[in-house]
Amino acid sequence: MTQHSPKSPQFFLTSPSPCPYLDGQHERKVFTHLVGEKAAEMNDLLTQGGFRRSQNIAYRPACETCRACVSVRILADRFEPSKNMRRIAGVNMDLVGAETRAEPTSEQYSLFRRYLDARHNKGGMSEMTVLDYAMMVEDTHVPTSIIEYRQRGPDSFVTGRGEGPLIAVALSDRMADGFSMVYSFFDPEQTRRSLGTWMILDHIQRARSEGLPHVYLGYWVEGSRKMEYKTRFRPQEHLTASGWELFED
Repeated sequence: MTQHSPKSPQFFLTSPSPCPYLDGQHERKVFTHLVGEKAAEMNDLLTQGGFRRSQNIAYRPACETCRACVSVRILADRFEPSKNMRRIAGVNMDLVGAETRAEPTSEQYSLFRRYLDARHNKGGMSEMTVLDYAMMVEDTHVPTSIIEYRQRGPDSFVTGRGEGPLIAVALSDRMADGFSMVYSFFDPEQTRRSLGTWMILDHIQRARSEGLPHVYLGYWVEGSRKMEYKTRFRPQEHLTASGWELFED
């Protein structure tokens, strides 16, 4: 893992680059390194302040002319699934998620590669190598886990693990007030399962079972079809200039 040892966090600003969500816009980000003994505490504070983590970097948008990116967190203890979400939960009752240390495997990368090729073959992550994937998973100084989803087997209720091929994966940070979903991917051929929605539902249940109030989903961008799904999980809060506020249409 990358090693740094600053006594206090230093923040930097990126140069403008084309926005991946809104045509004609340019993005800039402010970022800092999450390293050292205070990394977990700093990650909690920054995430609550609208930052996201990527490897050992915490960043947030700092665009000059646009404020479309809005931080979203689900109120797990008050969450009410929609009729469609209940259907998705029923379809995936045969899956079990096993939480493990944030360590990459060849099976994970194979699924990750299939997911990118099917869903994001022109995105910024499309050229990620196995080494890039390993860095994404293990270059962290905060409490991070991999959750692997497989079909239930006869011993799953004892072992807590599924059997058979890997169907979906979530990389998640455990925070003092909930979970932050860093990245997730799944078998692109399993369209009937709506696995992206299912993994969020599973994280909500995990948060509730541990008495944690929030599940952080990153940024919602109004006007971006890629981000529409995030506002379906209600109730939720959006970070505004006045702090976290309940989102209502």
